Amino acid sequence: MKHSSNTGIYFMTHAAAIAAVYIVLTMMFQPISFGPIQFRISEALCVLPFFTPAAVPGLFIGCLLSNFFCGAAVLDVIFGSLATLLGALGSYAVRERKWAVCVPPILANTLIIPWVLRYAYGSEDMILFAMGTVGVGEILAIGVLGNGLLAALERYRGVIFKNKIA
Repeated sequence: MKHSSNTGIYFMTHAAAIAAVYIVLTMMFQPISFGPIQFRISEALCVLPFFTPAAVPGLFIGCLLSNFFCGAAVLDVIFGSLATLLGALGSYAVRERKWAVCVPPILANTLIIPWVLRYAYGSEDMILFAMGTVGVGEILAIGVLGNGLLAALERYRGVIFKNKIA
């Protein structure tokens, strides 16, 4: 019984730490984290489901709270956070293929966020153009920074993520 209690504590601690880092990064770089052309550095964390399932709720809560704290529109808080949740779930689902971990969050955000920009903020950009601009930002944040983070953390996987939580 004590073992399962510790597992739950580790899970919540990892999720909370990931959420906190996501919030801090989003708020530190707020001017480039929002808008039709955005480069959300915190999205690099979307590769963390490769290491731990706790990243899924951590990323969702981090995105939800950072959108809320930064004054995003209600639709953005809801659907932007759901896009991150879908991406994190997808990353966790493909975690056996390291090269594919960055693909689900890039796709989820590229397909969902342009609609959020249109309906939450009245963006007049064509949806396909917005998909292009959001997609480029996601490729840079997750594909480039995220894969760099993945490579750096993989070396210390046994130290940082030593407690297996399923």
